[in-house]
Amino acid sequence: MNIYEQQAGNKRMTDFILAAFVALFLAIGLGFDFFYLSFNPAAAPKCSLNASGYYEAGSHTPQPIPYGTIAALFIGVGLAANSMVNGPGMVLRSTMARRAVPAVEKEKQLINVVEEMATAAGIAAPAVYVVPDPDLNAFATGTNPSNSVIAVTEGLLGSLNREELQGVVAHEMSHIRNYDMRLLTVTAALIGAIGLISDFAGRSMRYGRLSGDTAAASPRRSKKGLGPLLIVFFVLWIALVVLAPILSRLLAMAISREREYLADASGAELTRNPLSLASALEKIRVAVIPSYAINNGVAHMCITDPRGSLIEGKMGFAADLFATHPPMEKRILALKVMAYQNSRV
Repeated sequence: MNIYEQQAGNKRMTDFILAAFVALFLAIGLGFDFFYLSFNPAAAPKCSLNASGYYEAGSHTPQPIPYGTIAALFIGVGLAANSMVNGPGMVLRSTMARRAVPAVEKEKQLINVVEEMATAAGIAAPAVYVVPDPDLNAFATGTNPSNSVIAVTEGLLGSLNREELQGVVAHEMSHIRNYDMRLLTVTAALIGAIGLISDFAGRSMRYGRLSGDTAAASPRRSKKGLGPLLIVFFVLWIALVVLAPILSRLLAMAISREREYLADASGAELTRNPLSLASALEKIRVAVIPSYAINNGVAHMCITDPRGSLIEGKMGFAADLFATHPPMEKRILALKVMAYQNSRV
């Protein structure tokens, strides 16, 4: 798969993710409107069309407004749009990153390496930032190559030699070139939206059902109930409300892990030296230094999880399922295999 196919695939994946989240928003919103108003019909704001085509109150055939669906879509679209516009700046502020200074020798070297790798990748050189953190880490942010940023920690800058730094920068450059950061930024925002909507829907149903409005507002409905089929749908909808935040996070984690493998491979192709990144990952893996500036909210953007050994020490299917990154040992092994295969060509 060449770089253009990778970019096109990532854009298609972004569209698919957006469509999947919109479907979740609609399912939660429509279910909320239907079931909440079935239990609490008196709570529904009502309006209807008059003969002139305008909505008015007090009609004989009132129609409930689907405010749950409207709110769900508004929240989802709003958070996604905000992440696209303000996401990169928010990430830099949250990590206290500052612009790299050419007068500082190590930072000048970093700027030079970024420019070299940008030329190799065929994109404009990203802005270069340094994070005041002793931990060994790096990340890229930005929704497209024209507004992208590469940031590394002071700990990483002081611990790697030039070849290893080149491997790390090439990894982050691959994320930018493949539009990974747009995908991950939008996905993270939509996960937050799903959590907010699910929590609101669950609380509203719980407290609304206990309000006792059903019998007073709709005696006939309270006698007949919702019916067996609707009860089944109600249980399924409740399960969706409860599981949607978990399922959306699992989906995002799976995407993040796959993009890390691809960025490792693409970065190794840019440097033509897979062992430089493998060596850098070895140093990152053994460095047991707590991260002060990089928080868990940007973990999916980093070259390694900022929680470090707390995550690397976890083993098993469940640990892998909720991890933002593949196990470091597997990544290093894949790079060494790539180096061996290249040596035989």
